[in-house]
Amino acid sequence: VQLQASGGGLVQAGGSLRLSCAASGRTSSSYAMGWFRQAPGKGREFVAGISWSRFGTTYADSVKDRFTISKDNSKGTVYLQMNNLKPEDTSVYYCALRLPSRPSHWDYDYAYWGQGTQVTVSS
Repeated sequence: VQLQASGGGLVQAGGSLRLSCAASGRTSSSYAMGWFRQAPGKGREFVAGISWSRFGTTYADSVKDRFTISKDNSKGTVYLQMNNLKPEDTSVYYCALRLPSRPSHWDYDYAYWGQGTQVTVSS
């Protein structure tokens, strides 16, 4: 399985960005994808996750009501719409995939990772 993330960039506080992550290769019809982020000098932090079956979506408290995760089944692509961005959202954002269909908040539950895309929010 290969994951290709895109959509990062530089934005002012209060602005918006949309990240995309396309999965390719052999995947089952039921899996979960998630977004994590890692700021310099900090550990990797869960942002949002989505199930390709019945388990829905889940968010970190820090992004709830500002970020929305969604998916396009036909394209095997997950999106992260980020609104009202804050300087503390500045990080490298990674997408990840796990074959169980329930999304997890723990990075060690994900077997496949994309390359990361930089998001920088200026004040």
